Amino acid sequence: MPINDSWNISPRSNECSKTKQSFQDGELFYAAIFKDNKSETYSRLDFSIKAWDELLNNKDKEGLFSFWRSKFEEETPAQTKEVVAKESAESMLRRLIDENEEKSENARYILAAMLERKKILKPVDVKEDANSKMFFYEHHKSGEAFIVRDPLLNLSELDAIQEEVSGWLRSNENTPKEEEKTLSNSTKQSIS
Repeated sequence: MPINDSWNISPRSNECSKTKQSFQDGELFYAAIFKDNKSETYSRLDFSIKAWDELLNNKDKEGLFSFWRSKFEEETPAQTKEVVAKESAESMLRRLIDENEEKSENARYILAAMLERKKILKPVDVKEDANSKMFFYEHHKSGEAFIVRDPLLNLSELDAIQEEVSGWLRSNENTPKEEEKTLSNSTKQSIS
């Protein structure tokens, strides 16, 4: 399955996409991912419980790919000291998803698992087809959706990839894109 540039899904909305009424702190709502099969793009819409029930009853569910129930939580300012370590893994995952390069698929999977263990991302759905398995995560505070493909790693590969990702996080250097530049520069220097 080719890597899809359209996995950058919008964050949780503060209002119902149908009624345009604002969600209240603690209110339950449904997040839904819709897939446009023609353009192979994904989009996210959030619905109040009532609007979701109406959607299900109307049979107007064309393109509904995945959905989950969530609770709206207003964002609170995070503590500065604790956020630094967590943000580095989170910001790296965001950057790797934005870059969307096949060589970073293993790292994205490991970073998502790390953030799930830290309860920053919560798993909300899993979709499998003949060629792949995709995990859907929701950011605990912002409600953003992340889609991460399972690269089907062997246990023998896991330790090396975890160590590589941990090294990137410790040094904030030599991430996949920067590693390629470093290799390219060292190759040029050895030729000179």
